[in-house]
Amino acid sequence: MHASTHKTSLSNGRVVHASDLGRVTQVKADDLRIMKGLSIKKLTLAPGAIRAPHWHANCVELGYCLTGEALVTVLGTRDFYSVFTITAGQMFHIPSGALHCIENIGAAQAEFIIAFRHERPEDFSLQGTFGAMSDATLGNAYGLPASAFAPMERTTEGAYLVKRQGAPAIPADAGREAAHKFDIEAQPAMLHPSYGTARLGRAQFWPALTDIAMYSLHVTRDGMREPHWHPETAEMGYVHTGHARMTILNPDASTDSWDLAPGDVYFIPRAYPHHIEVLGADEMHFLIFFDQPMPGDIGIRTVPAAFAPGVMAAALGISQDQLPAFPHIVADPLIVARVNPQST
Repeated sequence: MHASTHKTSLSNGRVVHASDLGRVTQVKADDLRIMKGLSIKKLTLAPGAIRAPHWHANCVELGYCLTGEALVTVLGTRDFYSVFTITAGQMFHIPSGALHCIENIGAAQAEFIIAFRHERPEDFSLQGTFGAMSDATLGNAYGLPASAFAPMERTTEGAYLVKRQGAPAIPADAGREAAHKFDIEAQPAMLHPSYGTARLGRAQFWPALTDIAMYSLHVTRDGMREPHWHPETAEMGYVHTGHARMTILNPDASTDSWDLAPGDVYFIPRAYPHHIEVLGADEMHFLIFFDQPMPGDIGIRTVPAAFAPGVMAAALGISQDQLPAFPHIVADPLIVARVNPQST
């Protein structure tokens, strides 16, 4: 397989932060030029570490917890405030501009995959905002003397990760349901054939979601994500487990195929036809993000039911009596059984 313009590795991505508090790697349009409207980070937090309070000026944020336990705090407009815990397999959504932080409250390392609804997300830190204001200005805001802020470090950048002092302060109701929390892996699988499942984190099931969605896709060695395209939706995928191969058709009529391993990221622009199949014996698990809260697709399996046999034959350059015996399928199955050997 050759290097692809659609794929890279998040595990070896741009290092945003690395210290004893954790590690952050990122893939955005500067790293994968074809990206548009989406980007991704992997956040690893040591016990007691906090992704410092911050907000994004140009995008919403959608996170998935891979391992560990965290406390997410969100402060938005109109007195919106929420504090909730998340564990492995759960998600959180942060509106654009909302102040938020992620705190590891467990005894082990916590890991997150975080998608952003912009190819170059912009951050503002709480510490940097305080640092941009004079002591007198801050004192006026809080009704305090300017001297109260003299011990504060003057910086307009702000630390990326910080260390908590003492034990975490966890509200008694932090484990309950919250509007911006979604337990995606606890949802019934919308598709559950013996060769794969899909659980859908989209606005249909998560009303607070805006501008973005995610599917948790599992496919076994006996299944395949059928060739399809998303008419109005770009797709960005992260490989959690397993190995797979993707093939895409580009607008210049060239094709691109690449192999995927854990930690890899790929990007498919809107309406580009593509497919995914498992390599090897292990099941694959993808986190697939979309730039719409209700992504839609057209699967190749539904096409023959939409067009007359004469049209299909002409389109495929064969005679009508040479047409395969296409099944009449009007609903996209998303995952199909693999009845033929692995493609090469």
